[in-house]
Amino acid sequence: MNQKELKELIEFLIEKDITEFELERGDVKVRVKRGTGHEAPLPDTRYFAVHSAAPAEAATFSAPAAPASAPPPKEAAPPREEGLHMVRSPIVGTYYESPSPGSPPFVKAGDAVEAGQVLCIVEAMKLMNEIESDAAGELVKILVTNGQPVEYGQELFALRPKK
Repeated sequence: MNQKELKELIEFLIEKDITEFELERGDVKVRVKRGTGHEAPLPDTRYFAVHSAAPAEAATFSAPAAPASAPPPKEAAPPREEGLHMVRSPIVGTYYESPSPGSPPFVKAGDAVEAGQVLCIVEAMKLMNEIESDAAGELVKILVTNGQPVEYGQELFALRPKK
């Protein structure tokens, strides 16, 4: 489904005053839910959010903005150690720490890794994509959990590069 088809679908749903719609074509799933109240549910992470140039009230793809009077929420991010190299996901999919259920993980914190070594698998559209380290060093921290959905560019591992 391309962006034009999605825009036409959203416009049709607005025209017919349909508040919730779900479409599944092969491996593509689209779910559109229009909110009328102030509180909108968070999007289901099992579906890909597709943004279009349609009016903002056409569909709810993300959490509502905080009221203007409230200060922006502060997330307590853990302090990041200086000099760490981050290995990021090259694709959107589901993170798996081992080649199959029940088998040991590819790596664990404290392991020495080499450039090109397989660190995990990210499943996308039923394809298992091996994610390799792009640097050599010590694996300091695994930043995702087994079975977790990951986004493009999301940090997966923190490495302390070899000197």
